[in-house]
Amino acid sequence: MKSNTITYGILRAIGILAGILLLLYFLYAIRSVLTYIVVAAVISLIGRPIIRFLRRRLKFKNGLAVGFTMLIIFGVLFGVMAMFIPLIAEQGQNLSLLNLDSLKDDLSSLFNQINTYFSDRNIDLFKTLESMDLGSTFSFGAIPNLLNGVLGALGSLSIGLFSVIFITFFLLKDSALLHQGIMTFVKDNNEYRATQSFNKIKDLLSRYFLGLLLQILVLFILYTIILLVFGIENAIVIAFLCALLNLIPYVGPLIGGVIMMVLSMSSNLGADFQAVILPTTIKVMVCYLIAQLIDNFISQPFIFSNSVKSHPLEIFLIIIIAGLLFGVVGMIVAIPVYTALKVIAKEFVPDIKIVQKLTKDL
Repeated sequence: MKSNTITYGILRAIGILAGILLLLYFLYAIRSVLTYIVVAAVISLIGRPIIRFLRRRLKFKNGLAVGFTMLIIFGVLFGVMAMFIPLIAEQGQNLSLLNLDSLKDDLSSLFNQINTYFSDRNIDLFKTLESMDLGSTFSFGAIPNLLNGVLGALGSLSIGLFSVIFITFFLLKDSALLHQGIMTFVKDNNEYRATQSFNKIKDLLSRYFLGLLLQILVLFILYTIILLVFGIENAIVIAFLCALLNLIPYVGPLIGGVIMMVLSMSSNLGADFQAVILPTTIKVMVCYLIAQLIDNFISQPFIFSNSVKSHPLEIFLIIIIAGLLFGVVGMIVAIPVYTALKVIAKEFVPDIKIVQKLTKDL
């Protein structure tokens, strides 16, 4: 009897482990679908306040409110994408009409001026570049693979865009759809607390994502002013790209700063390096740093304290830990996931002291 019980326990454990592994494999296999659902859920959370406004204030019917909301959201999205089309077309035209000899002379002059500037400060730029051995890292054989990858990415993007639009429509049209799907995995005696948690999470994340849009808008305005003041070409597109990179905590602003620095230098290509290019670039980067300080010490604390009800230091530690564990993706999703876990913990384990401390403002 005892041996039968032990055997049953072992087989049961093996069965549970096999089931978990199969479930993980299944989730990995459909990861693209899960991504579409997550993106659609985020868009629906952003559109939720708009639908509420249209239905309550303007007395729109549900279907009309959903259609109008999707028109606004995806209209803004496609409008933003359309901003880059003139830039790409202009660059293509510039390449077709490019005077290669003039460009070569400008680049050679710029590089010589940069090298002279560093040589006066006892820095051998040529030796430094040679030690990097950049040529050995590039292979022309990779170009066809790159083109195939781009075409494949465009095909996947088309399928993903259609899927996201389709899922978003039904999540907005039937706000209880996602809730009902989650409730199928919850025990009957926990449904009330799960519903309370779900509604609280929806409210907090809706405010959080709207706060992020406000943050990007503020940075976009600041960057646009900076670039226009210093006469940088395509200021609006560059400003939007750099502002959008701030969605990646800590790493995004660094990438945006590099992009802004390079484009600031290239916009004055052909001018004197020490008299024009270097001073202009320094001024742009100082203004960029000021804009980042405004974002870090004014915009972000306001967003975090009024949306997810978390202290800025708490958010900082969570983002760093998520980045160390899961990389850039972890940094992006850290705050929404942490907020959801806090709400669930407050509803299901409110007696634990650390939960009480972390969720006292929820």
